[in-house]
Amino acid sequence: MTWRTAMHITFVKKILASGEPCAKCADVEARLRRAGYMERIDETLIADERDPDSPGMQLAEHYGVKRAPFFVVRDGDQAPVIYTVYFRFAREVLGRGESNIDEAREILRDNPDLDFI
Repeated sequence: MTWRTAMHITFVKKILASGEPCAKCADVEARLRRAGYMERIDETLIADERDPDSPGMQLAEHYGVKRAPFFVVRDGDQAPVIYTVYFRFAREVLGRGESNIDEAREILRDNPDLDFI
C-alpha cells in the first residue's frame, strides 16, 4: 500500500532593504486571510533583502525566483511547483475561482515590459 503525503504550501514574503514589508506581499497575505486560506499555508518564510541568508532569500535563490511573494507547493513525491502569480496559485491550488482577468492584470503589473496585444 502506498501512502500519499499531504500537500505542503510555503508562502514566501519579502522585507525590503528599507526594512518595510513588501506592499504586494501584504496585499496577498490580506487576501489569504479574508478568504480564510491562511490555515492552508503550512509555512511562511521571510525573504529579507538585508539578509541574503534569510530562509526566504535562500529559497528564492534555490528556485531562481526573482520576485515576491511566491508559493512553493509540494505534493507527495512530485517536484515542487512554484507560483509567483497569486491568482494562479489561488485557482490551481486553493480551488478559488479567481478570474483570468485578475491574473492577467497581476502579470502585467509585475512585468511592465509586457503589453496587451
